Amino acid sequence: MLNPRQRFGQDSESAAVAFLEKMGYEIVARNYRTRAGEIDIIATEGEKLVFVEVKARHTERYGHPKWAITPAKRRRISMAALYYLKATRQMNRSARFDVLTIQKGQGG
Repeated sequence: MLNPRQRFGQDSESAAVAFLEKMGYEIVARNYRTRAGEIDIIATEGEKLVFVEVKARHTERYGHPKWAITPAKRRRISMAALYYLKATRQMNRSARFDVLTIQKGQGG
């Protein structure tokens, strides 16, 4: 059973997937884990491979969610993406990194 924090994270990632699909992305993988780190969502937009990091916050008490993407976190995501590209033999594929932020409204 998930605790409230885990549930919020899972619900936020599901909302991100729904948003991306609505925008025409095709979801390839969720929570792709490697020794180097994790990628929340891997999707395609046309011919481009997109690695998506989802950051969600209940409030801005600790700042906007985008500020949680530190240089160290960017390195881990990059390394995990490299693992994925090698494992799926897509090293020559065009790819990009996106950050999708979610903030829970004040109403609940």
